[in-house]
Amino acid sequence: MDFTKITLNNGLPVLVHQDPSSPMVAMNLLYQVGARDEDPTRTGFAHLFEHLMFGGSSNIPDYDIPLQQAGGENNAFTNNDITNYYLSIPPQNLETGFWLESDRMNELDFSPKSLEIQKKVVIEEFRQRYLNQPYGDAWLLLRPLTYRVHPYRWSTIGMDISHIAGTTLDEVKSFFFSHYAPNNAILSLSGQVKPDEAFRLAEKWFGPIPSRPIRERVLPEEPIQEEFRYQEVERKVPYTAIYLAYHMGSRTSRSFYACDLLSDILSSGMSSRFLLNLVKGSRLFSEIDAYITGDRDPGLFVISGQLSENVSIEDGMTGIQNEINKIIKEPPTLRELEKVLNRMESHLLFSRINILNQAMNLGYYEWLGDASLATTEIDLYRSITQTDIQDEASRIFTDKNCSCLIIKPEGGKS
Repeated sequence: MDFTKITLNNGLPVLVHQDPSSPMVAMNLLYQVGARDEDPTRTGFAHLFEHLMFGGSSNIPDYDIPLQQAGGENNAFTNNDITNYYLSIPPQNLETGFWLESDRMNELDFSPKSLEIQKKVVIEEFRQRYLNQPYGDAWLLLRPLTYRVHPYRWSTIGMDISHIAGTTLDEVKSFFFSHYAPNNAILSLSGQVKPDEAFRLAEKWFGPIPSRPIRERVLPEEPIQEEFRYQEVERKVPYTAIYLAYHMGSRTSRSFYACDLLSDILSSGMSSRFLLNLVKGSRLFSEIDAYITGDRDPGLFVISGQLSENVSIEDGMTGIQNEINKIIKEPPTLRELEKVLNRMESHLLFSRINILNQAMNLGYYEWLGDASLATTEIDLYRSITQTDIQDEASRIFTDKNCSCLIIKPEGGKS
């Protein structure tokens, strides 16, 4: 996937991949701000801004209406590291997308009414998705169990509803002008667009926005975990769930690629070890999964599963440990490794077919430090050997590196 890149004088990188096979253009704007950039007493701000950015800007009262009238669609997401806005639009109306995105980067509609509306929306989302759903608060419990000083210790939604409820307009303005700026963003486009035209529009609409002083990111380094951590809670859930979290390397480390393949060997596909041995074989679990968080800073390898009826926590933990011990004692087979590598390569290739994925990938990998990884990352995966996976399993799967959360049904039922 070839691309062309320029950087505007205000610091905004602009990357363009021309794909004439598509009748549309995808536009992606990645802001380098996430939950890790928040004050511990005001968590949930980055996610709140995901909503505020659709609440109107200084010159445009409603973002969605003009975009929809131009035949466009849009959405956004926030995680612990970034906030990402994206849209797709017919090429003849592309300038509408530049107009909308640049105006809200320049300045939002900082009105008490807009803030109160979005605060209510976020608080309701907090209640519905995290407090009123079975197992919904698992990550609200697991993150502070695994992290003690790093801001990954809270979820994107925030630590507590009161942090959002108490937000003031001055705090919102300060956060915006400290993070939402051309020199803290990455603009990428893909589809029916010529690079020269995209660069002209970027200069016209984003060029006049001045760079801003970005709040310095000084994050505390998470100390090496030296003890097994355990928390058990009762909730209104049908069955007991086990969550095991192990510290692993960062997104740009070799540990990430080994752990990503390891998680697939354990739980991805109908012939994965967990499915064959813990669900279909011993029937200890009704469902079980292994996955990684893939954070910019050192993240987590997580194993989570719901126990089958009348299976004890001890038996479930023993079943998981047996599978872990197998891969520590003996590396995965060459067939297992080739299978997950082929699946990974297919996933990466298919992700490059859709123009929205193309634009998002360009921005994401540019944020990681090298946009060309959008094409070449499979080589990093294929450099991982069977022994690399075994060594990584031996390194991370230790008791002192494990945090265990148990969510049990109320009343002591299994």
